[in-house]
Amino acid sequence: MIQISCIIPAYNEAPRIGAVLKTVLGHPQIAQVIVVDDGSSDDTARIAQDHQGAHPHLQVIRQPQNGGKTAAVAAGIAASSGSHLLLLDSDLLGLSPADLGALIAPVARGEADVSISLRRNAPRIWRLIGLDYISGERVLERAALASQLDQLNALPRFGLEVFMNRLWIARSTRIAVVPWPGVDSPMKHAKLGNWRQGLTADAKMMRDIFRTIPPQHALRQILAMRRLRVADPPQPEPQPQTERNPR
Repeated sequence: MIQISCIIPAYNEAPRIGAVLKTVLGHPQIAQVIVVDDGSSDDTARIAQDHQGAHPHLQVIRQPQNGGKTAAVAAGIAASSGSHLLLLDSDLLGLSPADLGALIAPVARGEADVSISLRRNAPRIWRLIGLDYISGERVLERAALASQLDQLNALPRFGLEVFMNRLWIARSTRIAVVPWPGVDSPMKHAKLGNWRQGLTADAKMMRDIFRTIPPQHALRQILAMRRLRVADPPQPEPQPQTERNPR
């Protein structure tokens, strides 16, 4: 049986992290939850800490300053103890226990070495090809990244996912792609308040990705990961639509 440590990096996610934690903290397959507050200027850390009294398996790490997602995840890995990691973004909308179970299942059953989500509002091209190669929701063995902490801390702020992809491809890792038909990740312009800030944030993320791998290698990663895909696992049932305000 695998033991799962869930790592949730978070930066200024006070409006959203509570709903994510509500889903994660009661999940029977998750033994440890680590929220890494990445130098937030809002109440992200306080909201997470408010859950600790009822959930002793929750740990909140506060980074002294904003260092980016990769460094936050590395801090979480260093504090984790499970045999496997569940990496989870802190801003997800519509996340359900069934979605988490579906992501964990292929690895827990030994059908795949790792799993990766495909959210409902992933870019259309990723949904057409059946793979979001930079999805932040993943299940994998802890040892695969725990042995790479120095390399992780040397990466750009958003180089984590393509770095993991490179490791998986080199090791011929079996990848399960798990559709999440009821889960969205809010667009950056919705979170930041205007299109200009959203586009700037997206551009910075892509810059970091292509500082980690050259642009031409992104296509090679996608093709290689598609070849490593295992048979599609069962999909979680879509959750009823509710009115959601990303702010």
